Amino acid sequence: MIPLTSYLRARLILSLTLSVGLASCLVAADPTPPPAPEELLSTPVLEETGVPRSVPDPTIPNSGDRLTPPPDIAPATAGAAPVTPSQNVTINLINRLVQRGVLPKEDADELIQQAEQDAATARAQAAATQAASSAPAPSGDDVRVTYVPQVVKNQIRDEIKQEVMDQAREEHWAAPNAVPEWVSRFRFFGDIRLRYEGDFFPSGNDNTGAFPNFNAINSGAPFDVSGTLFSPQLNVDQDRNRFRLRARGGAAVDLGEGFSAGMRIATGEDNSPVTTNQTLGVANQRQGGNFSKFEIWLDRAFLRYEIGGIVTRDLIVEAGRFDNPFFSTPLVWDEDIGFDGLAFQGKYQVVKGLTPFVTAGAFPVFNTDFNFSSNRPDKFQSNDKYLFGGQTGVTWRINKDFTVKLAAAYYHFENIEGRLSSPFTPLTASDAGDTDNSRPSFAQRGNTYFPIRNIVPTVDNNFGTTNQFQYFGLATPFHELVITGRVDFSHFDPVHLSVVGEFATNLAFDASHINAIAVNNRGPNTATGAPGNFEGGNKAFIVEFIAGAPVLLKRWDWNVALDYRYIESDALVDAFVDSDFGLGGTNLEGYTVSGSLALSSRTWMSVRWLSANSIAGPTYKSDVIQVDFNGKF
Repeated sequence: MIPLTSYLRARLILSLTLSVGLASCLVAADPTPPPAPEELLSTPVLEETGVPRSVPDPTIPNSGDRLTPPPDIAPATAGAAPVTPSQNVTINLINRLVQRGVLPKEDADELIQQAEQDAATARAQAAATQAASSAPAPSGDDVRVTYVPQVVKNQIRDEIKQEVMDQAREEHWAAPNAVPEWVSRFRFFGDIRLRYEGDFFPSGNDNTGAFPNFNAINSGAPFDVSGTLFSPQLNVDQDRNRFRLRARGGAAVDLGEGFSAGMRIATGEDNSPVTTNQTLGVANQRQGGNFSKFEIWLDRAFLRYEIGGIVTRDLIVEAGRFDNPFFSTPLVWDEDIGFDGLAFQGKYQVVKGLTPFVTAGAFPVFNTDFNFSSNRPDKFQSNDKYLFGGQTGVTWRINKDFTVKLAAAYYHFENIEGRLSSPFTPLTASDAGDTDNSRPSFAQRGNTYFPIRNIVPTVDNNFGTTNQFQYFGLATPFHELVITGRVDFSHFDPVHLSVVGEFATNLAFDASHINAIAVNNRGPNTATGAPGNFEGGNKAFIVEFIAGAPVLLKRWDWNVALDYRYIESDALVDAFVDSDFGLGGTNLEGYTVSGSLALSSRTWMSVRWLSANSIAGPTYKSDVIQVDFNGKF
């Protein structure tokens, strides 16, 4: 609503504007030429209106009315009551407008009344300002408070309230069912798996001491090969039933601008890189059974930077301990393995349906102990081990039903093979050789080994018949070339039919060199008692057929699978391959049958049967059944 004073003032200004404008129009429309300057000087002026008039010319009709007011403005009447002049210019102007008929008498009275009120208010404010400026300064005990009008208080309150609410919405700490902003950047996850596992050994396995447990030997004190006791041996003849648990939990954190972090903890009987299973009631060197508490391990911890993040293009850089970045099967890498180091992954769709990809990384496998050897004042040089890996491939969506993914990878293990030490004579199990750190710090079974200590026969060891404290290293380097492929047929979606294959070969394998030094994977001894020939190899492959849902997303989703694999002794590093097939390792061939069924979107059951036989060396057969119940959150 417009205030009355503003309305009246606007009307006054409009009236004056119209009057002047109409007068100008009349002058412009009159064809009579303008008077001469001397005529203008003699022109009388009507004081009441201030409008000039020409002296009447008898030759021109109505010449004295040349500038008469426009019809809608009433001329001043001769009989109008005189108005007493005021000292206020505004009031005099309003009265003149009334005399001229521009402004009605009622509007004029209202304008005069409002003008007098405005003048009184202005005088009061001026007096208050003058009084405040001349007031004495407050004493030390006095407090001067500035008066703030209520309308200003309300405005300040509303502005502060709006600022607080804006901040609350931005940081998510005042909205209903919301959490602080930093919490929203976290995504927590976890899973639990309960398993029954039956490990069965058919009759006929060689239990005469033909399967040394090289992992136990190399992770403990050196073994005296000159003694009469067996070295630590693997179980090859006694069935076992185990109830096992796997629990994992972690968080992914959005750090902004493409950066993220991840962390996961997991159970595990030991620090094995290929399993997080915890056997219930197990008693070993680290755990005592009898409801003892379980250990928790740091399983993943990494930082990641990602650009793109879509199906057609993506670039990822990861550092720390993270998931396997390579396209692979359990033939080469166990599903639980984590990679330590730095990895790059990239892909880019060059044409619709055709997306090349590349992966590369450098990963520390073993770092020499800082004080190696701890019981010597002079230390041995480092023998650090690394994996340098690269893979390139392509994903080709041929049509809506067929998708093919094919890749070639090269894994170069640096210094992973054992090295023969400098000649020395250990007198006790505590004496160290300068290549002791070349032995594997973890192993499963299957690879070929050789003794890495060059022990000199002397009188101190009875010329090589006593104190033969020995460690064992891998008999071959590993430079693995791996071809991996998958064909997926989705015509019956959500049921897919897939074929997966992988082939691997160790390019650094030298059978003749290994034959001269190997202590395992040999054929039967000759008639003269000499060790049999080395029977190991460097090839491996797997073929798998899968039917069903690729991922179990909802209740009653299912899939079944059948695979056959063949892994010669030194095709791959046995420490990192599948830990379930043949109870883990290489030098195995056999098949796996499995099936899974979703009970809800977050729970499922699965059953697997794995049957394996040894390829080279003494007879070894194993059958494993696993029944799992899984839940994730």
